[in-house]
Amino acid sequence: MGNGIVDDVDRALIAELQRDATQAYATLGKVVGLSAGAAHDRVRKLRERGVIRRTTVDVDPTALGRGVLAFVMVDSSAWMGDATESFAAIPEIQEAHIIAGTASVLVKVRTATTEQLQDVLRRLYLIEGVSGTQATVVLETFFERPVRAD
Repeated sequence: MGNGIVDDVDRALIAELQRDATQAYATLGKVVGLSAGAAHDRVRKLRERGVIRRTTVDVDPTALGRGVLAFVMVDSSAWMGDATESFAAIPEIQEAHIIAGTASVLVKVRTATTEQLQDVLRRLYLIEGVSGTQATVVLETFFERPVRAD
């Protein structure tokens, strides 16, 4: 988790990095009014504090053969907070969240086919404490957006 206060310069740096994380520090610094060295130092500190958790590439899942997207509500007969490794062991699960409500866990799953999704659901039932699932298959995604810095 990030700690400490993020100021306006940090927010501007984060917004620029979200727009294009391959920018040179000189370019980043110019945009936010810092030298390249000062921009580099700020970004390093944001990483150290956990504000910037990782730098990644946004890839089209369909191009990689993962065109089926589903959100699965997982019901349980026990507390699932200790099952992190069990959920992480299923590679098709992109995200897993402990939630409040009638279900215990919400997972985001990407597969190539609905048959593969069915197989993921079978594997979820093998996790100790899982008592049921409710899958919602996404037909179309209007948009996805990153957390904004402003």
